[in-house]
Formats: sequence, C-alpha cells, structure tokens
Amino acid sequence: MTLKKIITLLFLSQIYLFSQESRLDRILLEKNLKVCIWPEYFGISYLDPRTQKLIGIDSDLAKELAKDLKVNLEFVESSFPKFISDITENRCDIAMFAIGNTESRRAKVRFTTPHLESDIYAITTKENRKIENWDDIDKEGVVVAVAKGTYHEPIMKEKLNNAKLLVLDSMHAREKEVQSGRADVFMTDYPFAKRMLAQTNWAKLIKPNSTYHLTPYSWTVALGDDIFYNRIEQFVSDIKKDGRLYQLAKNNELEPIIKMK
Repeated sequence: MTLKKIITLLFLSQIYLFSQESRLDRILLEKNLKVCIWPEYFGISYLDPRTQKLIGIDSDLAKELAKDLKVNLEFVESSFPKFISDITENRCDIAMFAIGNTESRRAKVRFTTPHLESDIYAITTKENRKIENWDDIDKEGVVVAVAKGTYHEPIMKEKLNNAKLLVLDSMHAREKEVQSGRADVFMTDYPFAKRMLAQTNWAKLIKPNSTYHLTPYSWTVALGDDIFYNRIEQFVSDIKKDGRLYQLAKNNELEPIIKMK
C-alpha cells in the first residue's frame, strides 16, 4: 500500500470517528451540561423572585443529572416557543421543563420517556358569572385564551366548536386577558394551575368533568445521537427506580401527575 493511500485512509477514519462523536463525549470532556429551562413554570423550573433561586421538579432533576454525570450544570433560559430552536442550534444539550409530547414536536426533537402527565385545566376569575363549570367553556360568546407555542393551542383549536379561541404571545398575556375580562378563561395544566391559586387572589380553577386530554411530559434532545439519548433514558429509569423522582415530585406537590412507568 502506498503512503498516499495510507494517509487517505487515516484521514477518512478520522472523519468517521468525528462524525460518530456523541454530545455526551463533549459534555464529559468539557464537564459542563447545558440545560434549557423556562424559569416561569411553577413547580417545574420556577425562578423564585424572592430568593432568585430555581425551584421545581425539573430544575431539581437537572441537578441530579449533572451529579450523575459528574459535570457542572449550566441553566439556559428558554420557553415553549423557543426550545426547539435552542436544542437544534446547540444553545443547550437538553430541555428539561415538562414539555408536552406532541406529534408536531416529535418531528423536530426527540422526547425521553415521560416522567409526568397532566390533563388540561381552565382558569377564570372569581367574578366571572359565565363560567361555573367545564360545560360552560365551549359556548357562544365565551373567549378562551391559550399561549402561542404551548400544546394547548392545537388541542383547543381541535376541541372548541362554539367558543372563540384567542392565541396570545405569552403566558402573562393570557392571564391579563382573563383578569381584565377580555377573555373568560385560559387553558393550562396542573402545575401552572397550582401557581395561579397559590399566588393570586382572583383566580378560580375549573376542572374537567372527566379526563379531557392527558398529555405526557418529557425532556427533549436533538434528533439522532443514540449514545446521549440512551444515557438520558438510563437516568430516567434510575430516578424512577431509586425513588428520586417520587421524592422530588412530593417535595414540589406534584404527586398527582407523576408517571412512574
């Protein structure tokens, strides 16, 4: 074999090895894990304005993941409209803030095995006389608010037949529309509903009469890279078996939506 052929083979082998490198290799080498969070998600990854510390089950579990990997943890602020681009453009390695596993999202990012599952709930005001129970929501003259980019948007587009759907640019916008009376209810999930009841004096919770639309919550990583994905899956399995998931769910009062299997 000629020297030229040997050099060519060595070059091609290096290209192959580089192409097979996992994100996990980089994380372990640099000893740094970048985790996308939405810091306004009560019970999940909430930045407490008093202490300026992140509290919630997924921010707690991100710390556990970094500990298991023996690396430093770096939180990256994200949101539901942004997390897919944050993942695909490598601003973070994994998004950990109870992301609803939906078909449209699965085409763009890879979901881990779910660790939580929530139904849809509605928040109205204590003064609203049109909305007394779940059956009052889908009626003529009722305005239902959802936040753009959340899974509530496509679900409510499909579910509502009579009420008007109002899609807003942020979570805060939907709260303001309901509080002002321009919308009658906004749709949310169990953790965020708990926040509204705990932190406001005007919110009233409307629960569905029966299961309305259960959505599994997971974390997301980029498509491909089986090595990194399988390591995260191992972590999910570990925290379910060793009790960390249950304990942190209990600490954050989320036992009703924990998904142990």
